Amino acid sequence: MAALQSANITVMIKAARKASRKLKRDYGEVDQLQVSSKGPADFVTAADVRTEEMLRDELAYARPDYGFLLEEGGEITGEDASRRWIIDPIDGTTNFIHGIPHFAMSIALEENGEITAGVIYEPINEQMFWAEKGQGAFLNDRRMRVSGRAQMDQSIFATGIPFMGRGEPGDHEAFLKQMGAVMAVSAGIRRFGSAALDLAYVAAGRFDGFWETGLKPWDIAAGIIMVREAGGMVTELDGRDRMLESGSILAVNPNLHQELGQIIRMAGKK
Repeated sequence: MAALQSANITVMIKAARKASRKLKRDYGEVDQLQVSSKGPADFVTAADVRTEEMLRDELAYARPDYGFLLEEGGEITGEDASRRWIIDPIDGTTNFIHGIPHFAMSIALEENGEITAGVIYEPINEQMFWAEKGQGAFLNDRRMRVSGRAQMDQSIFATGIPFMGRGEPGDHEAFLKQMGAVMAVSAGIRRFGSAALDLAYVAAGRFDGFWETGLKPWDIAAGIIMVREAGGMVTELDGRDRMLESGSILAVNPNLHQELGQIIRMAGKK
């Protein structure tokens, strides 16, 4: 049975559903979208900007004093300096503009420097992942739990592969070593192109774990609380707890968190 949604979660879900209606229409007309380049292999579309504006307007109407940290619009300080929304309007933009139906909106609430609520909405299949501190994590109305697998050779892991314009050449080489080490002991690695959904899938027990570096706060804020409320462990690759600052993340079920982290760290030393 689903937990009773708080007022903030209700506001977040309402905003995501409202913004998704136009976004789904945009996705259906992806060939006609206006696309401009933010850098090599990193795109922003008219749909990104429009979706962010709709989310911001809806959340600001409900909570006029809260600030924002926005992927496209940057930081906006609110009258209540202790609370802000962290928003990625389309996590998986490259998938979106290529007509691949794997992308999501990500909304997190940060209070006094701590993420207290998160919503990740995958609009094409209407999967609403949500979590709130102390209340658990849910997919639509069903409680989510991380997987219980304890053997690496039975487990699959998600990651993000560096690409042109993302990281230095040395980072690419380091990642290949990490991936090779995990490939050698696991049942497989998946690269789906949306860190927010990767984290939601860990929370839902679909993936046994996820790791990546070089991420932004809006990529992972909602997913961090989601995995933790589903019973998982989330740290940086080195075990610290500064994911939003460093962009490094290791989110795994508690049986495998230490082992996967050790494998990845050891690969980096070779």
